[in-house]
Amino acid sequence: MKKTILLLLVLISSSISFAQNSYVFFGSYNTDKSTEGIFVYQLDTITGKLSKITTVKDVLNPSYLTLSNDGQFLYACTDTRTANAGSVSSFKFDAKNKSLKFLNSQNTNGENPAYLSLDHTGKWLVDANYTGSSISVFPITKDGKINPMAQHIPFTEGSINPDRQKSSHVHSVFFSPDNKYVFSPDLGADKIRIFPFNINKKEPLDIQNVSSIQSTSGSGPRHFAFHPNKKWGYSVEEIAGTISAYSIKKEKVKLLGTTKIESKNETKDFGSAEILISPDGKFLYVSNRGLENNISIYGIKKDGTLKSVDTQSSLGNHPRNFAISPSGKFLIVANMNSGDIIVFKRNLKTGLLKKASELKLKNISCVKIKNI
Repeated sequence: MKKTILLLLVLISSSISFAQNSYVFFGSYNTDKSTEGIFVYQLDTITGKLSKITTVKDVLNPSYLTLSNDGQFLYACTDTRTANAGSVSSFKFDAKNKSLKFLNSQNTNGENPAYLSLDHTGKWLVDANYTGSSISVFPITKDGKINPMAQHIPFTEGSINPDRQKSSHVHSVFFSPDNKYVFSPDLGADKIRIFPFNINKKEPLDIQNVSSIQSTSGSGPRHFAFHPNKKWGYSVEEIAGTISAYSIKKEKVKLLGTTKIESKNETKDFGSAEILISPDGKFLYVSNRGLENNISIYGIKKDGTLKSVDTQSSLGNHPRNFAISPSGKFLIVANMNSGDIIVFKRNLKTGLLKKASELKLKNISCVKIKNI
């Protein structure tokens, strides 16, 4: 009897897993509302090939995307790189009917929104305004719409690089694994601010008790990644081309070490972009633009520090963003300037990448993968 029940559970689990489809969402700098700005494809989880599902027009420069936990709602930074503008927009994705429907938009009160994150409950959306040097916070309704801004936090401080750091440039926002803090790298100020977050307050970010991690002067922290074990975090410094590893316990952060990204074409402005960790927590990946155009691969050691594994070409120009599939089998990179979307198959043991398929799309700036 027990064996029969166990077999049934395995079959049910397999059928649920099989029923899920893997979708890839692309954001872009389309520069014109009459052209497609958001693209949705289905990923073949065996071959790595991408098949077109739907696209969206009538939206300007949807440069960065994030999705709700169930994949039902998509949120985008919109009106980016547009003078005196900046907004966040919501869409409803219907996988069955293969549609992505616009819901609504709200102004960010900050120019050039560059990154946005949903808290783990899906009730709050936080946006980083790069040129506008601020963070904007929005409540989310049950039907996926964005309510008017609840909180706006501006910054002014800069750092030592006269070309890149004359003032604050908030580049991204990340909710901690316990959903109690928001980590926000500021490329212009060389720091990562840590805000206590309370889901039940009208203004959920506590600006009175904010703390910060001070990065090396002139390094330019851009993005952050939490390890699956919830104990470590990693910051990629865009200008310096470095990765800083930290131990994390609530808001208390301790530097474990800083790794210089290997380079054959060293420049003063390195151009490092995205940083992600494989689902099994064994490998860390960083994309590098500028003269590099590659993906740096690192093994994560038992103490949280990094060991270089390899550096592989992104097979295109300007790998601004990439994503790793939930299974860890695929890494998809968007080479924005050359218009090459490359699907790599990951070797789960070595972390190395092998090209599986390719797609041509112009000005893609963001990639997100979701199983639905």
